[in-house]
Amino acid sequence: MSNADQLIARTLGIAGDRVTDGLEYQSIREWDSLGHVSLMVAIEQEYGVEVDDDLMLELRSVAAIREFAAGRGAPRAPGQAGTATAAADRDERRTVHRGLEGVTFDQTAITHIDGAEGVLEYRGYSIHDLAEQASFEEVAHLLVHGELPDAAALRHFEKQLSAARALPAPVLDLVRSLAHAHPMEVLRTCISALGAFGPRRTPGTDESHAEARETGISLIARIPMIVAAHHAFRSGREPVRPAEDATHAEAFLTVLLGERPSPAAVRVIDKGFIVHADHGSNASAFAARVAIGCRAGMTAALTAAVAAFAGSVHGGAAERVVGLVDRVGSPENAADHVAALQARGEPVMGFGHRVYRTEDPRVRHLRASVVELSEERGDSTGLDVLDAVAAAMRPYNRHGVAANVDLYAGLAYRLLGLPDDLAVPLFVVGRAPGWVAQALEQQSNNVLIRPLLGYVGPHGRTYRKADDR
Repeated sequence: MSNADQLIARTLGIAGDRVTDGLEYQSIREWDSLGHVSLMVAIEQEYGVEVDDDLMLELRSVAAIREFAAGRGAPRAPGQAGTATAAADRDERRTVHRGLEGVTFDQTAITHIDGAEGVLEYRGYSIHDLAEQASFEEVAHLLVHGELPDAAALRHFEKQLSAARALPAPVLDLVRSLAHAHPMEVLRTCISALGAFGPRRTPGTDESHAEARETGISLIARIPMIVAAHHAFRSGREPVRPAEDATHAEAFLTVLLGERPSPAAVRVIDKGFIVHADHGSNASAFAARVAIGCRAGMTAALTAAVAAFAGSVHGGAAERVVGLVDRVGSPENAADHVAALQARGEPVMGFGHRVYRTEDPRVRHLRASVVELSEERGDSTGLDVLDAVAAAMRPYNRHGVAANVDLYAGLAYRLLGLPDDLAVPLFVVGRAPGWVAQALEQQSNNVLIRPLLGYVGPHGRTYRKADDR
């Protein structure tokens, strides 16, 4: 080990083999804000320099400290202009990226999205292969554990989900008391309540990675039960108990509908859950990462995710898209409807995406579900309307306004006889494994997410008592 490596290991209190070029400030718990200050003091003492703010910003990684120690970053007098890296850091901090547009805040091994080519992969597997061949349980295992399970691992995971489904009696009572509320309000409230019934930890200790994963798996199992039980209560029914060997989709539909679902309904729901399972660092996943990055725990992370997802410009848009069929009425009206919206400068719901510049790759699978259900029911009116709207929107596709995941999802659920206000909760049921995976990844290599705001308000104002204002 070099002197610089020894200094880093000694100051941070870590083993020497952990001191690698990839180690950075906030990438491990030992190198937190206090650890960084301690490291800067140690560098000052070791190299006889004064570390000013610019140099402190520069020395945020083992690679930078090694370079500095080797003499490639010569000591500078306090206040002297820093290197190009430090100057770039200062400029970057002065640049405002509203909505964090275009900002890469971390690395991930979960989901790959190529918006230009319309590619979506979960841990390297194409969404098309997974939607057409895998079960939801396989995909959930892939996201949470990192790999597709073999037969034994899949059976174990299925048993975990089955064993975790039952809601604590007080939470079920809470669901009952909220029968009047919107399903998303109920989900947010009851997921938070589940946190009071998790394993008790010693005061002052944080949730371990293993504990977070176990809690996450139980939430994947229980979130659909909250949605289904709420629908049962508001429909005047008591929730039935699903069979222990029921699949995730079967168990959900059994409680939701109060009867055993048809194989077609199970296929549609299972495929819908798969295509919704994760989608990178969207607003809700970012909210989950922020919460668990504060070491608030997995339940808090998913509560935050659901709260964000309910917003009308995020997951909440799915509920508004369902009414498109009603507003258009018939395929013949589609072109005029689109033209009228465009003339008023209003968006056509179900089209356009923050990431994709071409058709959302999830659309084809949801449309296939709608086709199957329409054929089963002998009524393709809704499908024909949405297809006509998609045809009217085709000239806008090359400008990045193509069909998105919401276009056919709501119609699929409506064809199953479900009310429109379940479109978003069903999205949440599918997305739960992705949120869990995102939170686990954040926790495994955590850094407190703390962006800055550029202050543009007044300065130096004089305080006056109320009578003098």
